[in-house]
Amino acid sequence: MAAPTLWHHPNFLRLWIGQSVSQFGNQFTGLALQFLALKTLLASPAQMGLLGAMGTLPFLLIGLLVGVWVDRHRRRPILIAGDLGRGFIVVTIAVFTLLGIVRMEYLYVLGFATGVLTVFFDVSYQAYLPALVPRGQIVEGNSKLEASNTTAQVAGPVLAGFALKAVGYAFAIVADGLTFFFSAGLMARIATPETVPAVSERRSVATEIREGLRVVFRDRRLWSIAGCTGTANLFSGALFALFTLYAVRILGLDEVGIGTIGGIGGIGGILGAVTANRLANRIGIGRAIVLGIAAGSLSSFGVVFATPRLAFAFLIAMVFMGALGSLWYNINQVSLRQSLVPIRIQGRLNATMRFLVWGTLPIGSLLGGALGEVIGVYPAIVLAAVGGLLAVPWVFFSPVRHLMTIPPPAAD
Repeated sequence: MAAPTLWHHPNFLRLWIGQSVSQFGNQFTGLALQFLALKTLLASPAQMGLLGAMGTLPFLLIGLLVGVWVDRHRRRPILIAGDLGRGFIVVTIAVFTLLGIVRMEYLYVLGFATGVLTVFFDVSYQAYLPALVPRGQIVEGNSKLEASNTTAQVAGPVLAGFALKAVGYAFAIVADGLTFFFSAGLMARIATPETVPAVSERRSVATEIREGLRVVFRDRRLWSIAGCTGTANLFSGALFALFTLYAVRILGLDEVGIGTIGGIGGIGGILGAVTANRLANRIGIGRAIVLGIAAGSLSSFGVVFATPRLAFAFLIAMVFMGALGSLWYNINQVSLRQSLVPIRIQGRLNATMRFLVWGTLPIGSLLGGALGEVIGVYPAIVLAAVGGLLAVPWVFFSPVRHLMTIPPPAAD
């Protein structure tokens, strides 16, 4: 008799549907803010870099503390509060835009506030899945979440591009706010009980932060993944801080063009999500991780070789290959990470990994903006694409490459 799948797990389905809808809405705000900054506020490369940095800076500033806090509390209320808070912030941006009082400084502050809530949400989110579904279904759960998220990233940008042209930035951003509220409502209906350590079992914050760091740095598989992802994010942060500016001002694309490129190219993400598990079973999870990061790193050269005449084709190929590789890499490395440590310290593991790998994103965004100002936008993009290749050796020359299957789960 076939084992039941997560299609028959109502609590997982609530989490899955809510996050899929929310991810769909995020495509509207992401595209709207880029064009709001570029076309309405006439942002410079440095300002675009700073705007990109503010959303991820909280991972660097408070990520480790949040990991300890998450492990001391139930994760579901944190997820609900994170969605509600981000929904209100997004609606606030829309109101400022409608009133004509939006400024870059406001976008920086609201972006940072959203980033703070995203730290709490993301650390809780990845720590919650292993407690919500059986360990044997973690890869299936991650694959389903990534498949639907990627589907949203395919359809979302196309619709967002046309919506921005038709109804303006503010109304497109409001749609994203509503999806956050919808997601919070579904998660409020999840009934799976959670256990948290008793107060008597808690140690000092510093001790628990050190435990999270030890978990990562004492396992070469984990710190190799951290180094790989952190390097990739550093240079992708630099590249994408300048990408929309370069695509609009040099390659001549508009909202519909960039949205369509993101949508068509994002089909690679759907393919990656539905084949990640199959690829790992065929060639081994370690080789699937290496192949994924290699494909993702090489994809950045699409923008390097793009010209105004061939921009559409090159950028679609870049997004397609990048999404395919990223999904192969992320689904398999996250599933590996989640199985290597006990559930009780999943929050600290995720916070430590987020600190190490997302903490490089704001640095990369600031670096990209600064290089764009000093040496020019195109040379900065070339440097970022070349630098991204440095992510591959981290996992190629590590025990990760030799793993054929996910090791047995760590005891709790």
